[in-house]
Amino acid sequence: MTISKSFMRAALTTVALTFAAGTVMAEGTTIAVVGGKADDPFFAKVKKGIDDATLVVEAHGGTVNYLMLQNYDNIGGDAANLIRTAISQGATVIAAPNWVPDTMDEAYKAAQAAGIPVMLYNAGGGDKAKELGAINYIGNEEYPAGLAGGEYFGSHGQKNVICVNTVPGAQNLEDRCKGISDGITKTGGVSTQLPLPASSFGDPTAVAEAIKATLLKDPTIDGVVTVSAGDANSAATGIEQAGSTGKVALASFDMDGAGLDRIKAGTQLYAIDQQPWLQGFLAVTMSDAYVNYGLDLATTPVLTGPGIVDASNIDATLAGAGAGYR
Repeated sequence: MTISKSFMRAALTTVALTFAAGTVMAEGTTIAVVGGKADDPFFAKVKKGIDDATLVVEAHGGTVNYLMLQNYDNIGGDAANLIRTAISQGATVIAAPNWVPDTMDEAYKAAQAAGIPVMLYNAGGGDKAKELGAINYIGNEEYPAGLAGGEYFGSHGQKNVICVNTVPGAQNLEDRCKGISDGITKTGGVSTQLPLPASSFGDPTAVAEAIKATLLKDPTIDGVVTVSAGDANSAATGIEQAGSTGKVALASFDMDGAGLDRIKAGTQLYAIDQQPWLQGFLAVTMSDAYVNYGLDLATTPVLTGPGIVDASNIDATLAGAGAGYR
């Protein structure tokens, strides 16, 4: 069954108003959310979750302010500056990923010093949330996700896999590639990271050419995994241009329509899903519940993944994607 956007909006509004009926409306609450680029397929789903959750916040008399990165060239420094912007704007609570802890931790500490609670989502993990005194962490634990992907490769016969990282230095992506390597090692395989300049992110030609060149240089490579769905589309092109279609298995962290179609067609082995819509929705609604009503979850972290999407569950996943939630 496909759920219409109008039905979903009406349902969320009804739930929000029903919940608010037994509480004191908290006027003036501002939830600042730091997130990725608008044209990033992954963060488009996160943003949909944020937009749906905004209905709940508005029903409680508050607002949501999305502070967006313009590019990923300096992801840690730029995200830290957005956190500081939220502080200067007087946010009530800040929800943000912790992509580069060495660069971003001081910004989180500055928020705490200003009396602004923070919610980690998408990147950081439960241990980092405890270290920073955050409300919680909502998202994937990246190393275990990579580990699961590496083990999946190994169980399907791959022996030499490259992990293509278009944002090297981002801790969550480094953890993904490390997990892939450790996972495939369990079955006697190996994985090495192919780091590309951050400027390559979103540049399909640059990514495809780099993968093509790597495959032509080393014909023993039998698997490619990318750190994003968009890069997987470029990898599919690179594999084809190298004449390796059917010889090199493709996989990705996260997924988009093209990747799901490849899984359905049998030209992509799997995708590792972390349910980005849930990350955006829960980051906002849990922040709202915490600052306005003192509500919190005893579970830390709140995990939205990992989950493997492959031929066994592709049809159900496609149905969710068609409704805009996967």
